[in-house]
Amino acid sequence: MPAPQRELLLLEGTVSSIIFQNEENGYTILSLDVSGEETTVVGEMPGVSPGEYLSVRGGWVRHAAYGTQFRAETVERRLPQGLKEIFHYLSSGAVKGVGKATARLLIEEFGEDALHVIEEEPDKLTRLRGITPKRARQISDTFRSQMGMRRMVEFLTEHKLELSLTMPLYRAYGDVALEVIKANPYLLVGEEFGVEFSDADRLALELGLAGDDPQRLEAGLLYELTHNSENNGHVFLPRRKLLDATAALLDMPGGELEGRLEALERRREAVCCEIAGEQAVYLPALYEAECLVADRIGALSQSELLPPDDLDGLLRKIQRRQGLSYNPRQLDAVALAARRQVMLLTGGPGTGKTTCLRGVLALFDALGLDTALAAPTGRAAKRLGELCGAEASTIHRLLEAGYDPRSGRLVFAKGPDDPLRADAVIVDETSMVDLPLMAALLGALRGDCRLVLVGDPDQLPSVGPGCLFADLIRSGTVPTVRLTEIFRQAAQSAIVRSAHLVNGGQLPDLRRNDGDFFFLRRRDSAGAVETIVDLCRRRLPERMGIPTDQIQVLSPTRRRGTGTRNLNQALQAALNPPAEGKGERRFGDWVFRAGDRVMQVKNNYDILWRERDGSDSGMGVFNGDIGRILSIDAEVATVDFDGRIVEYTPDMLGELEPAYAVTVHKSQGSEYQAVILAALDGAPMLMTRGVLYTAITRARELFIGVGAEETVAQMVANNRQTRRYSGLRARLCGESDS
Repeated sequence: MPAPQRELLLLEGTVSSIIFQNEENGYTILSLDVSGEETTVVGEMPGVSPGEYLSVRGGWVRHAAYGTQFRAETVERRLPQGLKEIFHYLSSGAVKGVGKATARLLIEEFGEDALHVIEEEPDKLTRLRGITPKRARQISDTFRSQMGMRRMVEFLTEHKLELSLTMPLYRAYGDVALEVIKANPYLLVGEEFGVEFSDADRLALELGLAGDDPQRLEAGLLYELTHNSENNGHVFLPRRKLLDATAALLDMPGGELEGRLEALERRREAVCCEIAGEQAVYLPALYEAECLVADRIGALSQSELLPPDDLDGLLRKIQRRQGLSYNPRQLDAVALAARRQVMLLTGGPGTGKTTCLRGVLALFDALGLDTALAAPTGRAAKRLGELCGAEASTIHRLLEAGYDPRSGRLVFAKGPDDPLRADAVIVDETSMVDLPLMAALLGALRGDCRLVLVGDPDQLPSVGPGCLFADLIRSGTVPTVRLTEIFRQAAQSAIVRSAHLVNGGQLPDLRRNDGDFFFLRRRDSAGAVETIVDLCRRRLPERMGIPTDQIQVLSPTRRRGTGTRNLNQALQAALNPPAEGKGERRFGDWVFRAGDRVMQVKNNYDILWRERDGSDSGMGVFNGDIGRILSIDAEVATVDFDGRIVEYTPDMLGELEPAYAVTVHKSQGSEYQAVILAALDGAPMLMTRGVLYTAITRARELFIGVGAEETVAQMVANNRQTRRYSGLRARLCGESDS
């Protein structure tokens, strides 16, 4: 039975002043004169100006620092009426080029027709002293833009769509935004605007589009390709699966879809080809990315380099400097880096990948090569730099990622026309790298640049499309060294031993609680959550000297009793409760508070950051980055991401989530002093061996599982790996027709 809808309250009045307005997305804080009483109203109200009459529906909220406010959920706007309202509106500066003096002249000349003249008869404005034809056009263009924005707001309100769409639509399409969306509502679907396909489809049908209209059928096909790429990691879909899924989405027979797919292929909006005997359908960008990676990696794999004279002597010198003696496989790895232009280095925990990395870097330094170290996430890059004693960056930063305001998409400054200057690139945590990012990296390498890809194929796959690292290894065409020997010192760690047991399908000894691997048995969610909170708040800091900020709680799932949602609420209440003078702000389901640990949950390429010491600045915060809220008030939340300071306006808080507890998937590429895993309940597709293995290998010094032994046993036994449709391995092996 659906939950009853909350009744919205109604406020009506004239806008007295604008306290804050974000021109990028329309988030506004204003003062509304309601029958002579000033009321603070907050919400998405793009283009609202003083003097306008508003009818807002919503509810009262209490802000810790700013008191009672009215949160607007729907807004109806009426143009100023009467000379007093029109003068107030024009003199407020709402219309560019019109101030108090010009507003008075407009009222004196045109009276209550002033707004009509500005919009429809701008030539008449030249009657006024000081208004040239050029200025008259500028005033009219500004006002017409506002009227277009007003009509867009009315349109979105009428069709029950988010008002926050107004500004992105205007940035993308300008004054014709409304006409563009009416012509093709499916443009709203996708990353740029974030509208669900079902909502765009409802809008299209409301606007009179027929159920079998070609535009609807093609939009459904493209949506299925995009959705499965972004949410399920598929690079392509088999033709029959695509047609069946789209028929189910649109609730119609699939026969008519064949013709629309062929039309998309003719227009190059979809690419169809055969891969390993499968009829595959790609989005063009993913097809091009897969072909580029296959071509470049294939060419690099064939390239043999002349090793330096006395390579064996050089390897002995590197070992002496590091105070180490490499085992045969490690020697093979460093030597292979001297002989081949590309290589893969893989192995589980404790097998010496870090030692090999340092050896390869020392080799490249001895050869006089300028080497760039990179990783997919900020935390992984920081760890890589610390392990190697050299500067490392994210792949995005290495490629100088930026935001194209015209397309709203990610772009890289580095590429074929402006390649990286590096002579060699080493990438760690390559299992996290998706296909498009690898294509961008390969496209930015000079022809003679060396490439070393390091990772663990048994970790969870990348969030984005493809299973790149596993495909490269499985192809057997790329020079590879797999480290398998566990070093004696590492073998003393129960974390390392347990990780390898799990990876081999064996259950670790959960009853032997000593060393660095513990399991605490709890039979119910409430008891597990209580134990996890106590571990973070008291037991680990007091008994083991591990600071709270060095403990990361993980869960396989977001929902259920021990999912990250419940855990975050409990941990925030215990570790960072409200206090007088501590800023906080509610957004959606969360209350964000100064001192909170938070995670960025979507890529934002155009947000600015600055180093804490002012030494550097740049753009971009990425999905999975973890930071801490330094301060938060009605206008801005300041977050520290490992020394990079980022400011969020209130409407942007939807890009953040509390990160006292995060999913195992979100923890990839990170390492923590202590990890606590909630192992009690979750959907079968999440309770897998790969998830458990990944969770254990995130812990550097201490791992604690909290939950039921049978749950852990089920995870070890469940080696289910969701298949991702990818053609990279087949292309590397020559099993494609294109």
